[in-house]
Amino acid sequence: MIRQRKPLAAIDLGTNSFHLLVVDVDPTKGRFKIIDRKKELVRLGSGSSDMKYLTQQAMSRGIEALKRFKRIADASRAPVRAVATSAVREALNQDVFIKRVKAETGITVEIVSGVEEARLIYLGVLQALPVYDKQILLIDIGGGSTEFLVGRERKILYDNSLKIGAMRLSERFFESSKTTTPAVKKCKELILGMMNPILRAIKETEYEIAIGTSGTILNIAHMISCGRKEEPLARLNNFTFTRDELFDITDRIVKAKDARDRLKIPGIDPKRVDIIVAGALILEQVFKELKIREMTVSEFALREGIVFDTIEKKHRKTHGHALNDIRYGSVLHLAENFGYEREHSHHVAHLSLRIFDETKRLHRLGDTEREYLEAAAILHEIGLSISHSQHHLHSYYLVRNAEMLGFTENEKEIIANIARYHRKSHPKDKHSGFQNLSAEERALVAQLASMLRIADGLDRTHASVIADLKGKVRKKSLQIRLKKKKGSPTDLELWGANRKKELFENTFKREVKFSI
Repeated sequence: MIRQRKPLAAIDLGTNSFHLLVVDVDPTKGRFKIIDRKKELVRLGSGSSDMKYLTQQAMSRGIEALKRFKRIADASRAPVRAVATSAVREALNQDVFIKRVKAETGITVEIVSGVEEARLIYLGVLQALPVYDKQILLIDIGGGSTEFLVGRERKILYDNSLKIGAMRLSERFFESSKTTTPAVKKCKELILGMMNPILRAIKETEYEIAIGTSGTILNIAHMISCGRKEEPLARLNNFTFTRDELFDITDRIVKAKDARDRLKIPGIDPKRVDIIVAGALILEQVFKELKIREMTVSEFALREGIVFDTIEKKHRKTHGHALNDIRYGSVLHLAENFGYEREHSHHVAHLSLRIFDETKRLHRLGDTEREYLEAAAILHEIGLSISHSQHHLHSYYLVRNAEMLGFTENEKEIIANIARYHRKSHPKDKHSGFQNLSAEERALVAQLASMLRIADGLDRTHASVIADLKGKVRKKSLQIRLKKKKGSPTDLELWGANRKKELFENTFKREVKFSI
């Protein structure tokens, strides 16, 4: 039998460059074959003070690049997953750019936090280097930020993201592309100051190998390769360089007076010549402060991590709950940090998912939406750690602002809104968090929150009296038959569920009726 082809396109919207990777996925083995790749210099984060705003010119450059990427993806009939990092993440007008991208290209852009970006890069590295069972220190220097991660066997022991990137620091200290001693000194001081929390954490963490990824480190590795008395490598994956080699090439980069001088260095990327000074200084300080002796290069990074993450989400097998291991672990970690009532929260999650599964004829939603519902159900009452009054609003705030591995910023917004609407007011367009969502996402929140409300009502006493349920969808009603614990009264559970069923009835145009 000929295997069905499953193409996929991953786009990394970086601060400096956009990258496209088109692959052919083998879902049975969880592997992929690269069909096409393309890189475009966009400089999305340029022209704005410390990347607080995306300029109109930068947005237009980005959209034109994405249009070209979309044509390439369409030629392979590959669905697109696009992930944005530092420049979009920090921009106060990010919504303007995201809406323009959707309207002009049809691409939905996901924004990831710095630590989620590091996790995706780690996934990419594990596809390129034989380091799965090694404890690694991963460094990724991007245009706007630098990611740090310590991991082993896919477990993340530490990760952090700092707002020091090759383009960000170039615009601050080397805008004219000229290198001066005072500018270099100030740049080093800023890097060292920003690195302080990293130093405290990583100095106490052992690692077996340091790995570097992305443009700055790849270009530095290529320059070092060209400087050796041997044939320069065509591929840099698994290439290793020493601290002395890094310090020598950094010294040569810094001593060059301007971009024209730097272009004389063998192996330098002409498209990176104006930002390589800042990038090299970041890496030099990282080596010095973390006492790194040598670094191995991975050619796979964020875009390959996006591909692998997408394969896992689409073709994973769940065991008892909807969320995959990374996402489930981060949800539990957040819940435990705020002292959630475990039995009640997990029972509400169970009842919510039963309602979801029994009403598929109505909503026709999939596994991803089921994940959102479970996460929101587990987290719906974490706001009680702040106060009982308005705890649904506190739950929204805590979920929305948490570092949750495996989730994009937009997914956190959806989950936070579902958790918020487990009680009190129904979703309204005037609500600030709800306003952040698209029309389709608002409809989704209403659907999933309506299920959570009923499930929460069915555990009014927090005693798990309602053990299970069965649903039957009729033309004008939803009949829910409840299975209760023997000898347990259900008056309060029925009262709670009937009080909270209105959103479901309004959303799905069905009267909800309960029976025992």
